[in-house]
Order: sequence, then structure tokens, then C-alpha cells
Amino acid sequence: MSLVCAISNEVPEHPCVSPVSNQVFERRLIEKYIAENGADPMNGQPLSEEQLIDIKVSHPIRPKAPSSTSIPAILKALQDEWDAVMLHSFTLRQQLQTTRQELSHALYQHDAACRVIARLTKEVTAAREALATLKPQAGLVVAQAVASQPHVTVMRPVKLYASVPGILSLDLCPSDTNKVLTGGADKNVVVFDKKEEQIIATLKGHTKKVTSVIYHPSQSVVFSASPDSTIRVWSVTGGNCVQVVRAHEASVTGLSLHATGDYLLSSSEDQYWAFSDIQTGRVLTKVTDEAAGCALTCAQFHPDGLIFGTGTADSQIKIWDLKERTNVANFPGHVGPVTSIAFSENGYYLATGAQDSSVKLWDLRKLKNFKTITLDNNYEVKSLVFDQSGTYLAVGGTDIRVYICKQWSEVLNFTEHTGVVTGVAFGEHAQFLTSTGMDRSLKFYSL
Repeated sequence: MSLVCAISNEVPEHPCVSPVSNQVFERRLIEKYIAENGADPMNGQPLSEEQLIDIKVSHPIRPKAPSSTSIPAILKALQDEWDAVMLHSFTLRQQLQTTRQELSHALYQHDAACRVIARLTKEVTAAREALATLKPQAGLVVAQAVASQPHVTVMRPVKLYASVPGILSLDLCPSDTNKVLTGGADKNVVVFDKKEEQIIATLKGHTKKVTSVIYHPSQSVVFSASPDSTIRVWSVTGGNCVQVVRAHEASVTGLSLHATGDYLLSSSEDQYWAFSDIQTGRVLTKVTDEAAGCALTCAQFHPDGLIFGTGTADSQIKIWDLKERTNVANFPGHVGPVTSIAFSENGYYLATGAQDSSVKLWDLRKLKNFKTITLDNNYEVKSLVFDQSGTYLAVGGTDIRVYICKQWSEVLNFTEHTGVVTGVAFGEHAQFLTSTGMDRSLKFYSL
């Protein structure tokens, strides 16, 4: 006959009996119960550890459970154990995969931070050199009143397109802002050298107008997008198209280069955004918001490359997580299609423009609109851009307006274009501003 603990209903390793209830208990269990309650668990009478009487027995043999006394029951028990092991192994593999993704994500963030630090270090060095150059001349400057806005010189406009009116897109080479990239209504992509005042390359291949262009920061490569539903990768030195990315089935409305310089983000009227490899031309992922069911009008990467924004034809701004390919935030408030979006270099602010003649500023840390710049009635917002230091925001459209960040007050206004301004871009250290317009001219403003 085996002794059974009155608490656990199992054979005790160290049996003892309570003189109060005459029941057998496992000593460690009854001691814990007495320590907490000071009474016998069976009848509630007062009981202390000193009252417990140990029972001396030979080493107890635990009886097998009734379910394990036959071969089928034993096999069933083994199968259950195997299933439990397999489930545990699957869980561990999932945890390993998650850990690997988190590690990859952390390494990417580290690389992005290193790039930002390197760029800021370069800018600080350039600023110190400029300051060192100015200091010897400081004694020659006669004290005088300084105007509230910087000196502006409008340089000679450049006519790039003579056949079909309209320069529709603009970008500067980040490593050499003297190189200007434009796309026009005549289906051509043109690379212009501001310093030499001559065209470097005219790239032909699109079958419709060119609405978006990007200059690669470290390679002699440019990108263009068109309503002909293609994205083209061009070699500036070779003057030829090296890759055609067919990511969409309708007009491509937006183009943005990833921080690594290896991938392109594109948006389209087919309601999809796509993420493509520029080396192979392969579309890596293509996503749409099925619930919205609306054409995308523009797209822009955040400086860290982890998130990006898209504008829609129904006035929505959507923020997406690239890694998860999910919509993580929405910014309503505009009226009419969103025409342009721009992230500040520090990654805190997002500027958006739409056909409601306004520019809205959003704080990405708080996910809210903190400032709305109301422009003149019927003002067309076509282009928004922050300078590299995040000090200025330029708005191109009916005219050109430059705002100083944080105060968000207008400091400059240019009305030299005779047509709608389609693109604006800052030169290095915001030393000059470049603009393009439907009047077929490329203008430079020395700030």
C-alpha cells in the first residue's frame, strides 16, 4: 500500500502525518501551507511544524498512471511528447528569425546613423573653413545696418527646351550641386553643368513627358519616371539607358532614392507603390492600400530609409513602414490631390502641399499638424524642398517662396518665372536656389 499526500494526491518523497487530522502529507508542501496559514489544511485546526510526525518508509515507488499501463497508451504518451518537442522547436525557430530581423534592423539603423554623422561632420568642417576665411576680412567690414533677408542675385536663365514648352522636374547632384538634372514635356532628360553653363547629356527614351528625376549621390547615374509607366536608369557618362524598371501599369507619379543608393521607391496612378533594385531592375515588393482604393500622386523616403510617405488623389498623406510594408500613420487635412511632400533632413518634420493652396507642416514625433501656411487663392503648389541643414523650406508653384524653419515665416519671394514653377532645389549649404518652370527656363538664384 502506498502513502498518498492529501494535498497533491501523489506519493510523497518525505511523508509525514498531522496529529490534528491524522492525514499524510508531503513535508515540503505542508510546511509551506503552515507557514502561510498556521493551520491544518484538512480541518483548519491550529498546527505547527513541530507537531508533524515523520513516517519512516522504504524508498517509495511511484505507481504508473493507469493510462500508461498498455502499449497503445505508452505510444500515445510518446507521440504527445514528440508533438510537444516539435512545437517547442518551431517556436524557437520563430524566435530566432525574429531576433535575426531585429539584429538586421539595428545594424541598418546604425549604418544610417553613421551616414548622418559623416555628413554632419563634413558640413561642420566646411563651415569652419568658411569661417576661418571670413575672419581675416572682419576688420575691413564697416558697421552698417543688415537687411533681414539675404542678398539675392538672379542669375541668367537657361533655356533647355525649345520644342515643347515645359520643364516638369528638377534635381541636383548631391555630391556636386553644379550638375543639374531636369525632365521635360518633350520626353527628354537633360543634365546641365551650371559652372560650365553647358548641357552635359540629353537622354532620350521615354515615350511620354518626364515628370520625376533623381540624381544618384555617388554614381554618374540618374533616374527618371514618366506617364509611359516606366522608370529608366541612365548612365550620364555613356549617355544611354542601362535599365528599364517596369513596376507599374499606369502613370508613374513619384520617385525617391533609398538612403543606401541601391533601391528606388515609386508611386503610380495604379494605386501601388513599388520598391525596386536599381542594379537588376527587379521589383522587390509592390503594395497597395486596398481599403483606400485611390491613385498615388507622389512619394518620398524619410532620411533614415526606414519609413516613407505617399500622397493620394483623395488628399491623404500616408506614412509606411518599409520593413513591414504596412501603413503606420495617416495625415488627413488637405482638400484635393496631394501634389508634393518633403521630409526635413533631421527627420522631424514633413511638409505637404495640395491643390487647396496651402502647405501643411507635420511633426512626425507627435504625428500631428502643427502649422498650416495658407497661400494666395488659386496658388498652385508643385514642389517642396528643405535645404540640407533643415534651415529653409522652399515652395515652388505660382511663384517661389522660401520660409525659415521653426519660425515658418517667409524670407524670400521670387516671381521671375513667367509660367508655373515645377521644381525647386537648394545648392550646397543653401548658397543658391535653382528652379524650373513651364516657361522652359532653368533659373539660378544666388542667396
